Amino acid sequence: MARVHVIANQKGGVGKTTVTVNLAAVVADTLGGTADSSPVLGVSTDPQASMLEWAQRVGDELPFDFEQCHDNPTLLSKLREIKQYSHIFVDTPGSLEDESILQTVLTQADDVIVPLEPEPMSFSPATRSIQRVIEPSGVPWRVLLNNWDPRDGSGDLDQTRQFVAARRWPTFNTVIRHYKLHTRASAEGVTVVQYAKNRTALEARQDFFRLALEVLGSRGQGPRHSTDVNGVYTETGE
Repeated sequence: MARVHVIANQKGGVGKTTVTVNLAAVVADTLGGTADSSPVLGVSTDPQASMLEWAQRVGDELPFDFEQCHDNPTLLSKLREIKQYSHIFVDTPGSLEDESILQTVLTQADDVIVPLEPEPMSFSPATRSIQRVIEPSGVPWRVLLNNWDPRDGSGDLDQTRQFVAARRWPTFNTVIRHYKLHTRASAEGVTVVQYAKNRTALEARQDFFRLALEVLGSRGQGPRHSTDVNGVYTETGE
């Protein structure tokens, strides 16, 4: 039975599709999959189909299998019954209007990844998504601090960590940094495992490899560590 990982936040533009595609690519690469035989399935439930466009540009080199399923509720309600794959990563819509799709997918989820950009305008939409849909589902979830640009300094990142800590939200240790490589990847038809071999590309890939280790290591049980407001890791589990 596949483990189903849902990437969700009802605010658009927080990087859900980028996280879904690159995390699926890294996990497929880590597990030794090939374009002809992959242990990973990527699923888009977003009617805007941005993940579909990306997958089509990558073409035969896409390291995971892909399905566009926003109009197939029957398949979405049976994701956990799929035996062909070890992991399924699901991109979800970025709007409240498509909440029924998200609720259907959450009935199949083993865990939920909530991308949160380190800027105050992202706080309220994330809070609504978590309180209104994700927490009531009863599925383990964690916040992923995403698209942080180190060139802007640590102020926004620190403020976001304080916001998250004040609400006692579970978080990933990994922070996905902003790179132009990520923003250009869709148009160029590549995933993170296909970036050019140079220092910047290596750093960009490392973030997703670290995230993949956390996702694969959790088994749906949540993090073994949390990050306090000063960025110091502390034990929270056995």
